[in-house]
Amino acid sequence: MNPASPRPARSIMVLYTGGTIGMQASADGLTPASGFEQRMRAELSTRTDLAPWRFREMTPLIDSANMTPAYWLSLRAAIIEAVDAGCDAVLVLHGTDTLAYSAAAMSFQLLGLDAPVLFTGSMLPAGAEHSDAWENLSGALQALTVGQPAGVQLYFHGELLPPRRTAKVRSSGRNPFIALTRNALPENTSPLPAALDYRQPQQPVDIAVLPLVPGISADFLRAVVRSGTRGLILECFGSGTGPSDNPDFIHSLKQARSLDLVVVAITQCHEGGVEFDIYEAGSRLRRAGVVSGGGMTREAALGKLQWLLGSGLAVDEVRRLVGLELA
Repeated sequence: MNPASPRPARSIMVLYTGGTIGMQASADGLTPASGFEQRMRAELSTRTDLAPWRFREMTPLIDSANMTPAYWLSLRAAIIEAVDAGCDAVLVLHGTDTLAYSAAAMSFQLLGLDAPVLFTGSMLPAGAEHSDAWENLSGALQALTVGQPAGVQLYFHGELLPPRRTAKVRSSGRNPFIALTRNALPENTSPLPAALDYRQPQQPVDIAVLPLVPGISADFLRAVVRSGTRGLILECFGSGTGPSDNPDFIHSLKQARSLDLVVVAITQCHEGGVEFDIYEAGSRLRRAGVVSGGGMTREAALGKLQWLLGSGLAVDEVRRLVGLELA
């Protein structure tokens, strides 16, 4: 079957990572809680229109504010194990704060997996007044039951969203996520390295993000370059501009390249992307060794760099691939 074709699910694995959807009240506020499987089975006991599902509680359960690249690798392994065990679809229950980051990361790390994976969560805990928890959970199960193509998507409030263009833009309400309009990356025309196969081992790596603001000191960039991080996402102005008339700033970018630190530029704007050579202030960044991230979101850029660097590829290969569409 064509991987792009919808696949009606016959057996769904539900992976529960924690998040608001299953949280319980404590003296210090909402906190991740075990026992969500029983609540879910009770709520869905009369739903005969959903494909059979299994449940696995990840360890530890976390508030998604505590998500890490190391946890992504555990989640990746759990998804692969579920598919190997006979599940033909996976639903990940995840806190909304970093849900878009995790979905973007998994869209790269599971590239080639022959099964659909949906991420969902809720803005209010299951059982709370006006909660969106059961609506999102049952809707995601229904979407998988009807059939989805292989690959990763977000599901929220009846909408399927692409993980590499989606961001959380609201801290309250029923529609926290939107798909941004971003420029497409150039297509990759060569076979992907074997190290990027979803079954190949991955390692978590340190990646920094530095938003540019007017008057930013080169000292901030210099500190990041000397921190030992292996990748830097530079959130630039507009079409990919920065303080190009600051010699210390440009020198630090050149130093980053000499230290094999991969610097990727993305735009702070909600739409569009990086096009370095529109302005001199952008072309100077390119000449200093910064790689264009095109229209990648922060979430996608972080997930992609984590995937490429964590696969053990040579730095020059990472620099080549990070600015290309690989799916």
